[in-house]
Amino acid sequence: MRLNRRFVMALAGGGLLAACEPADHGGVLTACDVHRDGYPTVEAVKWLGQRLSEQTQGRLTIRNYPSGQLGVEDDTIALAQSGVIDMCRVNAASLNNAFPLTQVVCMPFGIEDDAHLHRVLDGAIGQEILNSFANRGLIGLAAYDAGGRCFYNTHRPIVQPSDLKGLKIRVPQSDVFIDAVAAMGANPTPLGVGAVYSALQSRLIDGAENNWPTFDSSRHVEVAHYWSNTRHSYSPEFLLMSAKSFARLSTTDQATLRELAKASVQVMRQNWARFEAESRDRALKAGTKMVDVDRATFKQACEPVNRARLTHPDVARLFAAVRAMV
Repeated sequence: MRLNRRFVMALAGGGLLAACEPADHGGVLTACDVHRDGYPTVEAVKWLGQRLSEQTQGRLTIRNYPSGQLGVEDDTIALAQSGVIDMCRVNAASLNNAFPLTQVVCMPFGIEDDAHLHRVLDGAIGQEILNSFANRGLIGLAAYDAGGRCFYNTHRPIVQPSDLKGLKIRVPQSDVFIDAVAAMGANPTPLGVGAVYSALQSRLIDGAENNWPTFDSSRHVEVAHYWSNTRHSYSPEFLLMSAKSFARLSTTDQATLRELAKASVQVMRQNWARFEAESRDRALKAGTKMVDVDRATFKQACEPVNRARLTHPDVARLFAAVRAMV
């Protein structure tokens, strides 16, 4: 587990551990995110914390640790499962291998656009995915937008799968993404999102795939100047809570937290629409060369990747339901 020195020292001093004990009389819940302060997911959890404090007369509050202060997403998932931290916001890609149902909303070209994603997440499918986290020590509180993921690189425009040949493309630690990027012709290179900027600078990788806000806010725009509108995945973000921490709350506080987390989704979506548009505009003004692609050829290349996931009966059932909602 890759924890920074500041966090290790805080644990040693008992500061965070004490903050993670919100018994019925009250306490501070710790929440972490790899994105910087101001990012829509961070702001949504801030809003959640403010409303939680108001509705519990200050008994419960949320202390936020953005910018990967408590580790990369894989780290924070494990910390939440063990009860060391209370809440983490992670992308579905980081959950694919351990929680198979999350693959349904990550499989390439399974989600058509934001509106399709909202129909999926806001209904029975989204709730079933949230419920599935309880099998391994987590409580699913909310699912947030993350936009359409696209390729960007330092070498050339990518219009069709053959243009990816020979390029090392950063992917999350997810078999779905590793297999999909390989099927589309690139050499997938798993890395934490915090390592992408330096990897692009040093030519360890040639590109990555992500959304406009990450491309902009993580400064990848400074190094990779070619953006291709593949929108091959709409992998959402999940707000998760440690089941151990959740169990220490009263039933009334549990219900309040669930209600507010659900309400935070609309707050996030409103901020996301603005943030995404602003990020895209800044990138294009900075000189990013955006090209449209032959999506049909990329989608065809990924069909074997999706078929391989459909051997899991629940994934197959939910993916069929997702596609029926197009």
